[in-house]
Amino acid sequence: MTSQRIARALTEIFAPAVLVSVLLVLLGLHSEPDRPARGLVLGVLAALFESVLPFLYILRGVRNGSLTDHHVGDHKQRRGPLLVGLGSIAVGFAVLLWLGAHRDLIAAVVAGGVGLIVAMAVNHWWKMSIHAAVAAGSVVILMLVYGWLLAVTAPLVAAVGWSRVRLKDHTVSQVVVGAVVGAIVAGGVFAALR
Repeated sequence: MTSQRIARALTEIFAPAVLVSVLLVLLGLHSEPDRPARGLVLGVLAALFESVLPFLYILRGVRNGSLTDHHVGDHKQRRGPLLVGLGSIAVGFAVLLWLGAHRDLIAAVVAGGVGLIVAMAVNHWWKMSIHAAVAAGSVVILMLVYGWLLAVTAPLVAAVGWSRVRLKDHTVSQVVVGAVVGAIVAGGVFAALR
């Protein structure tokens, strides 16, 4: 397998929509150990609003030609999808509060929303890597929830960053800034709210 194909596989497998969905389902299950079915449902609901619905909006934009690709490579096209994502997160947040979701799940949803606001601000002027931001934020949240043993997932951030640079979707600085911002914002907000 060529390095280009490996980079493409890493970019798709660890795309923000995938990582956020997996993270929220894991948090849902972790937060309801005595009622795993409820935890699964809440995690899936959180993933639906924070990840799946915004991604479906992006796919619709790609199909109708208003977006160039499903990673929204043109940073000038990111505002609409980020606003839709923020709206979807707000609705999901309200639904999860109404259902009495665990604080960890709520904290992760809020961290995602704050991360989107920061990404919107930065991407207005510069193309920060959202892939790297989400990967780093996910690793930090996993370590906060499951302990330092989950630091073994940290190379995931480097692999995602390498894939974005290798595919020429980002520069090294865009990946590094994305990873640092993602770790600080997601980790900080999550830690403060849980």
